[in-house]
Amino acid sequence: MGKNVFRAINSTLIYVERGDEYLMLHRTKKENDLNHDKWIGIGGKFEENESPEDCMLREAKEETGLTLTSWRYRGIVTFLSDEWETEYMHLFTADGYEGTLRECDEGDLEWIGKSELLSLKLWEGDKIFLRLLDTDEPFFSLKLQYKGDTLVLAALNGKELPIHG
Repeated sequence: MGKNVFRAINSTLIYVERGDEYLMLHRTKKENDLNHDKWIGIGGKFEENESPEDCMLREAKEETGLTLTSWRYRGIVTFLSDEWETEYMHLFTADGYEGTLRECDEGDLEWIGKSELLSLKLWEGDKIFLRLLDTDEPFFSLKLQYKGDTLVLAALNGKELPIHG
């Protein structure tokens, strides 16, 4: 038996801002999509030799047609799951961009008012980091552990948070 090699995915998630709205992606078009029918920000997995910023800029361009010109690195979210690989998601907001929004092949892009976000079909953990973005939390580390689709543990900067059912 060889050594157990730990593998994790690195990805980015970007919330592009327009006034009091975020650009959201309703994931409806990909097969075998763990985010199927959920609303998420844009983003995706790192490619070789990419920094978080490289990945964010590439994914934004690929998924929306927009070139981001102003952004903030807001935090890192560690996803643990009994079904999926561990994932380190680098979370960004962007408030400047150039170009024209285009169709996305992974789902439908829509500008959604920030006050309406929590009423969408979201991952439970996403609601936690959306609230942190809303309160302008300084750079944070958020750990989210899922069993299936159920959030079973959340910890902010190493301290466990209560889970709201």
